[in-house]
Amino acid sequence: MPSQVKKKTKKSSAPLSRRAAIQSVLGLAGTGLMLPLSSYAQQPDPQNLRKNEVRITKLETFLVKPRWIFLKIHTDAGVVGLGEPLLEGRALTIQTAIKEIEPYLIGKDPRRVVHHWQAIYRHAFYRGGPILTSALSGIDQALWDIKGKLLGVPVYELFGGPTRDRVRIYGRASNAQDMKARKAEGYMVIKTGVAKKQPARIVENPAFIQHAADNFASLREASGPEMDIGIDFHGAISPQTAKLLIKELEQYQPMFIEEPCQAQNVDVLVDIARSTHLPIATGERIFTKWGFRELLEKGAASILQPDLCHAGGLTEGRLIAGMAEAYYAAIAPHNPMGPISLACGLHLAASIPNFLVQEQVSLGEGYLKNPFKLQADGTLLIPEGPGLGIELDEDALQDKIGHDWTNPETYDPRDGSVVDW
Repeated sequence: MPSQVKKKTKKSSAPLSRRAAIQSVLGLAGTGLMLPLSSYAQQPDPQNLRKNEVRITKLETFLVKPRWIFLKIHTDAGVVGLGEPLLEGRALTIQTAIKEIEPYLIGKDPRRVVHHWQAIYRHAFYRGGPILTSALSGIDQALWDIKGKLLGVPVYELFGGPTRDRVRIYGRASNAQDMKARKAEGYMVIKTGVAKKQPARIVENPAFIQHAADNFASLREASGPEMDIGIDFHGAISPQTAKLLIKELEQYQPMFIEEPCQAQNVDVLVDIARSTHLPIATGERIFTKWGFRELLEKGAASILQPDLCHAGGLTEGRLIAGMAEAYYAAIAPHNPMGPISLACGLHLAASIPNFLVQEQVSLGEGYLKNPFKLQADGTLLIPEGPGLGIELDEDALQDKIGHDWTNPETYDPRDGSVVDW
């Protein structure tokens, strides 16, 4: 029997090896110009996969409009894992980082997910930061996808089974008309931003505060008291102005105040958190468990928003959630990215007890063969397929390959000074 298994595996891996060799000649330059192999091959029998029979053969990245990167990790078992290692505005940098990590992974067993996380993170010597952890995050996602596919189960089953069968997501609205449209679509949670006519200065006047509060009041009136509405300051409001604005917003009971100021100075966030009864949320620009530790220890936020494409992938996301649970903090994954990132968020949500709500900008139309569908109660059902439970629509993706998206450069029109976006 062992010889038959080995012979069968060898037969199925040969065509992939030839194609992998041909495509590897193209190098990094071709990764944004052509669509890689399908993410779904014939699934092997889990009973026939012995310890040393699965090896990583290639890592492949390609740019996807509007500003994303998709990653495929190929194996000699014919199974391909999907990940999304994005760093906004630094797509080429991340592609290079992935290429630098590739020699470590080639020939390794993809099922040793946590071991590979540790090796990639710690052997870099200079640990953390947005570039390394974003590249690592996408790799981690793809490795969990492979492991789930090889075993024939969803990723959340590998994490102990589902804690829920559906996941709340939120849409976006900037005015009352938007709010009515989202409500008609079925959303029960909305996120908005700070309405302003000009960029916020360090110390703002009553007109600025009133305009922002009046706009939020119009959203609350259009939605009614049953709708949850979070408001994102996006780190673009100073602590001096944030306190005044939060005080004015309290009467409308926002679901949370997101990034009321830049997150680098945790003590400032602590000061803001202690000045209001509204929940403070932050985390999209925080990396790994070590970055979130201080937020929790000092009580700077009661809602953590790790980005699974930046903070260390699913491996690290679950650890951050466990740390947060000990502090009675909730998890609301940040995700302005694509459907692979969304799928990862759904698996995290389905495997932790302290999940709050999932961000999304795309349910996968034009990217996935079976896009996610908004349910009547404003939720998405958790995926049921193996691994991440998604399959790319290669045909629909053909006209979305390649982009040159860059971060906005924003300036105050009153004096030309740089402002946050």
